[in-house]
Amino acid sequence: MNSDLAKALSIHSETVTDMLKKMTQKKLITYEKSKGFKLTGKGKKIAISIIRSHRIWKVFLVNNLGFGWDEVHDMAEQMEHIQSEDLVNRLDKYLGHPNADPHGDPIPNVNGEFAKSKARPLSNLPVGKQAKFFGVIDHSSSFLSYLNKIEFALGDPIRVKSIEEYDNSYTLQLKNEKEIVVSSKFVNSILVIEE
Repeated sequence: MNSDLAKALSIHSETVTDMLKKMTQKKLITYEKSKGFKLTGKGKKIAISIIRSHRIWKVFLVNNLGFGWDEVHDMAEQMEHIQSEDLVNRLDKYLGHPNADPHGDPIPNVNGEFAKSKARPLSNLPVGKQAKFFGVIDHSSSFLSYLNKIEFALGDPIRVKSIEEYDNSYTLQLKNEKEIVVSSKFVNSILVIEE
């Protein structure tokens, strides 16, 4: 487990082991070398609080400061560690208690509860059905920049016109009847809600 985690994070396995020991001492996780680790109740509460803060900051940066959705992840990552629950709660209230961030990821409420979402990957939408662009699974700046380039934004309508049998590429109809051909990687990276 440690070596897999270390590879995924591009760090030394000793660093992962040291961090897991520190988190165990702080009672944030339970850790057994042969079985891996699991968040404790305390650890889960802190993790959800950080997720909530991160996603609320992303909403603020995009909606109120005009940053692009491809620019905000790193900034929100820095701001999520401001240790003021009151600040995050006031920001949440100021923003009108959003239930999703600019990428469509759910924001837990003040009690740490996530709203149920009816969003599903675009690849699950049948040919001919219309849906609304709800969010993304791929948060990479290259993908978000591509969405900006094709002028595809959250809330836009989308319809699957056809799926090519040969390579599984999709012809999509976007707003203003604009048609575009995209890869299966694209449709697996988009979340939609059927209308």
